[in-house]
Amino acid sequence: MSVRRPRIGITTYPRTGEDRPAFSLPTAYVDSIRAAGGLPLLLAPDCDCPEEYLEHVDGMIFAGGGDIHPEHFGAEEHPAQYGQDDERDAFELRLMKAVLVSETPTLAICRGLQLLNVVLGGDLHVHLPDVVGEEVLHRLPTRKPVLHRVRLAAGSALARIYGVPEIDTISWHHQAVSRLGEGLVATAWAEDGTIEGVSLEGADWLLAVQWHPELRPEELQLFRALVANSRQKGRSLRC
Repeated sequence: MSVRRPRIGITTYPRTGEDRPAFSLPTAYVDSIRAAGGLPLLLAPDCDCPEEYLEHVDGMIFAGGGDIHPEHFGAEEHPAQYGQDDERDAFELRLMKAVLVSETPTLAICRGLQLLNVVLGGDLHVHLPDVVGEEVLHRLPTRKPVLHRVRLAAGSALARIYGVPEIDTISWHHQAVSRLGEGLVATAWAEDGTIEGVSLEGADWLLAVQWHPELRPEELQLFRALVANSRQKGRSLRC
């Protein structure tokens, strides 16, 4: 008898296109979950009852993408904002709240970490270069990904997963955590002090990073950790 793969829901990008609107997602998220032993399921925004999705998955990935509208964390708009989508914001903010209640194993990536922080009452730097400058690039000027170094907090889940105190990884963002949400603890930092990873007190089922591990095969262990947590969750639900 084959072993059932943990079902990992992945949030998608918003609607795009005029003649044939479509939801989409970079294939690297799907490839990473498959390589880690999970079954990826793409979750298009559904604002009527997003919580229902959690009845059908063992784990979640909140994918990266465009900016969260600053109205959700009490900030002013900025000319550098891009990719904002009201439907996606409404869906994912509510879905993240449901994840926190259900304790569904989750990996929050880039925008996903920012969503987590906002849901827990934190806020964001609307445009990071205005705060930390550009000595450490968090994306290239043409809005492309860039490699940079990240320090991991000793004893944190991230440090245990990676097995080293520092890693080189790929970032692709211009916003980041400013004030941490309730219960969140910073567990990773860029060389300019930007928060690159957080954990939630008492929630070993939750992983959240500002960088993009799906863009580096060397970081498959982060997806394996999610799949392992999700497999355990799936077993407990079937008992």
